[in-house]
Amino acid sequence: MPARLLRIRGLVQGVGFRPYVWRLAGELGLAGWVRNDGADVSLLVAGERLDEFLARLPREAPPLARVDAINIAAAEPPEQGGFAILRSLPGALGSAIGPDAALCPECIADVFDPAGRRWRYAFTTCTHCGPRYTVSHGLPYDRARTSLAAFPLCPPCAAEYADPADRRFHAETTCCPDCGPRLSLLDAAGQPLPGDALAAALALLRAGRIVAIKGLGGFHLACDARNAAAVTTLRERKQREAKPFAIMGLNPASLAGLARIDAECEKLLRSPAGPIVLCPKAEKDDPPPPLPNPSPARGEGLQGRGLSLLRQPPRGEGLCTELPGIAPGLAWLGVMLPATPLHLLLWHEAAGRPSGSDWLAEISDLLLVMTSANPHGEPLVIGNGEALDRLAGIADAYLVHDRDIVVRCDDSLLRAGPILIRRARGYVPLPVPLSGGGPCALALGGFLKTTLCLMRDDAAWLSQHIGSLDNVATLGFLEEMAAHLPAILEARPQLVVHDLHPDYPSSALARRLADELGVPALAVGHHHAHIAAVLAEHRIETPVLGLAIDGVGLGPDGCLWGGELLRVAGAACTRLGHLRPLPLPGGDRAAREPWRMGLAALHVAGLGERSEDWRRRRFPQHETGPLLAMLAANLRCPPSSSLGRWFDAAAGLLGCRAVQQYEGQAAMELEGLAAGWIASHGPLAPLAGGWRLDSDGTLDLTPLVPALLDCDDAPYGAALFHATLAAALADWLLAAARREGLETLAAAGGCALNAVLMRALRGHLENTGLRLLEARRVPPNDGGLALGQAWIGRQHLQAQCGK
Repeated sequence: MPARLLRIRGLVQGVGFRPYVWRLAGELGLAGWVRNDGADVSLLVAGERLDEFLARLPREAPPLARVDAINIAAAEPPEQGGFAILRSLPGALGSAIGPDAALCPECIADVFDPAGRRWRYAFTTCTHCGPRYTVSHGLPYDRARTSLAAFPLCPPCAAEYADPADRRFHAETTCCPDCGPRLSLLDAAGQPLPGDALAAALALLRAGRIVAIKGLGGFHLACDARNAAAVTTLRERKQREAKPFAIMGLNPASLAGLARIDAECEKLLRSPAGPIVLCPKAEKDDPPPPLPNPSPARGEGLQGRGLSLLRQPPRGEGLCTELPGIAPGLAWLGVMLPATPLHLLLWHEAAGRPSGSDWLAEISDLLLVMTSANPHGEPLVIGNGEALDRLAGIADAYLVHDRDIVVRCDDSLLRAGPILIRRARGYVPLPVPLSGGGPCALALGGFLKTTLCLMRDDAAWLSQHIGSLDNVATLGFLEEMAAHLPAILEARPQLVVHDLHPDYPSSALARRLADELGVPALAVGHHHAHIAAVLAEHRIETPVLGLAIDGVGLGPDGCLWGGELLRVAGAACTRLGHLRPLPLPGGDRAAREPWRMGLAALHVAGLGERSEDWRRRRFPQHETGPLLAMLAANLRCPPSSSLGRWFDAAAGLLGCRAVQQYEGQAAMELEGLAAGWIASHGPLAPLAGGWRLDSDGTLDLTPLVPALLDCDDAPYGAALFHATLAAALADWLLAAARREGLETLAAAGGCALNAVLMRALRGHLENTGLRLLEARRVPPNDGGLALGQAWIGRQHLQAQCGK
């Protein structure tokens, strides 16, 4: 009887892989066993239909499983017949804990079955869905190492857990109302409110209140997205003046008329990751959003029990169909679907608690703002007591439970492509496969959108989004993850990598950690790391031409880079060219005030004499005299080759925005204007003579400045800027590729998130024989920086060992 011993590597623990193997072997009449350990899943299988088993094993794996490698060796058949699941064995930790996953269809059916044990139970899960990473203390992934260890299984749940034929076999987070976590609703003072927690929370939301809701990786702050007053209150309390909010709706049909959700966006929304997806806002001539009569409020029965706030607002009171204040000035809307039973039960309550799941396809009027509960840009709130403390004065009530969140993890954000903007819940901690093994390196990212990366063997683990290191709390979160990631993977870094900027808090932490570990610290160029992240993801080992299109990062020459043409060959990086620098009048303040960058562009283009007329037309409230004097004297005007500053300059020249209320606002609005013009008129040809390639490798965009200065149609001007910039970048790349003899290009940096720009650039590079690589597994912005840093660090160590 033929027999084989298999070792399977990948995401194969906590996803129902062992019972899947057991069922497949039983179906084919095979004998043997399967078990997991710290590193792999191993199994012995023997029988006449062995070849069929080997063919079907990876093809029919459970939905959340990912098989990276299968090692097969000849073996002796087992002494006994039948197929068994053996106890887990300890060992080297290599397999990943799975990411949190959205509620599966089978569990949805359980939650909405009135005759079932889990009717309306907010913590229903199985091996195909539910929390994993955010409740895990370590590997191997067993219940004892999760926050569910505090909830012993009742006899019925224990029977399911022990039955290989049940989809809850070894589902480490399984539970029911008799043995699992419980919901409660607290008022602003932290006192329990009477009645059904879900019904009362919905009534508060309908009444325009702000409710903090404990989700998978942290708390959300929620309010009625149709209630303009509630949205305004949330902005005021959270001190979030204009930065866009995401909204949650029951299904794509409920979002019709608000956002254009095509097939690709719907697929992303319904994926196990359950992310926020940026979708184009609906146009004014699109069908209006549906607004059926809301179901009767369940709050009415609570009036006499201490909930005098609760009422169903009359139709039209505080309601709107265009959702003002959600994403002001932008052409895209961040939308998401309920991914947990807790969130979905709010819509079930709004629908009147129907039986079954047919109602999930119906249109619901309920739309909720779901924004991260991270006041002042600090880390996400995860604990009940922490919520009462940090969200005091923001939330009117708290919908909480007693299942601890072990690891904070924000919602992931992406756009069609898919292109990750923020990589977190649903994607972390999935590793990025690498081309081969090497030394272990820990990288700590930069300053904005910080993540860290641990590279070990032939995989890289990128942390969840940590945030901007402009406050002590976020720096503490970075330190926490710098300890957590190596510990959970039992890895000891041989090198700690950081950004070239010596004053970044992440750089200081890296140097301290390196001292504590007794290993070297390595400073890496910001834009070199951006390109290296793409090379790591695509497993490229040969030299490439890198296009770094970004905000500002420190270059090896001590200058402010951000629009760079690089030759990258492992740890070696050569600057081949850059955008013509713009001066930043007033330094960092210029990055926050696009009108200053517009004036700087006029100065560099030799059009300073027209600045007064421009000021009167665009920004009469500002005075240009002092800045023109600074520019003329080159006083407090550091130069920067940043493409991000050219976007700011274009926004300023067109009069789109004088001052930014959050990072990247002007560029995002400019992209939206361009997208709108293109949608109405079609693609625009680039401006003839709108750029110049200098002999020293400089790409000069100043020939475009006069056209923007004279343009009184901002959407047209935005489209012209994007079209000309894309053509200029393509011209620049093609010239350098021919000169360097390179055929592979890699583009990265924050500006690579611009869909209008990148679509046009791809079009120009088609049929040129050049291969353009872009970030897909990690964000192209600073959220992917740590991956590139770690990759360069490993290349550096390997080069040293080779000497």
